[in-house]
Amino acid sequence: MTSTMPTQTLAPTRTWSTVLFDLDGTIVDSAADITASLAHMFTELGLDVPSDEVLRSYVGPPLLDSLRLTAGFDDAEAWEALNVYRDHYGEHFLRSPVFPGVAGLLERLHAAGIPIALATSKPESMARQVLDHAGLSQYFTEITGASDDEELSTKADVVREALRRLQAKGIDTSNAVMVGDRGYDTLGAAANGVPTILVEWGYGSPAEAADTIAVVHSTDQLRNLLLG
Repeated sequence: MTSTMPTQTLAPTRTWSTVLFDLDGTIVDSAADITASLAHMFTELGLDVPSDEVLRSYVGPPLLDSLRLTAGFDDAEAWEALNVYRDHYGEHFLRSPVFPGVAGLLERLHAAGIPIALATSKPESMARQVLDHAGLSQYFTEITGASDDEELSTKADVVREALRRLQAKGIDTSNAVMVGDRGYDTLGAAANGVPTILVEWGYGSPAEAADTIAVVHSTDQLRNLLLG
């Protein structure tokens, strides 16, 4: 995370019926590529490029919302900016590496028969390409992301849709857990009655650890919580 976060006492081992994963900052280290495209976007729009800290704050939440709230754009300006961003990011997003140890963890979960779903505010079509490119799609029962028109974009809505799709396949979601790196993941999951484990290697801050059941600093710790 962006600053040192004290690791909380880990939750007791539980048997999870399914695991939901965030993408950016949890599975892939995409901040550098996202912020580079944001800097390009501001430059193309003739605006001053915000500080690195502000640019990094855009990583995680729905971008259209951040353009309105953080950049102060109105709806038309936000959509124009989003399209400029997408054009640039669409040429670079497959460069983001998978965090060390994550691929092995996903493989272990899959081998253990635990259904895995992606729940990301990144556009679903793009998220699928990221997982395909990284060779990780095979481990996911469902890949759920934002819709291109941003009608489905909040983490709460994406988590709800992921759970709906899993349930439609007859998968038990009564004891699901979310794995993410930002407070947005915790809030979105909580809106659907799902607890969250936060990973320390992502882009959150210590304040975002509130209301999680655990914070982990390694994939080994995360594996122990998910598999026992």
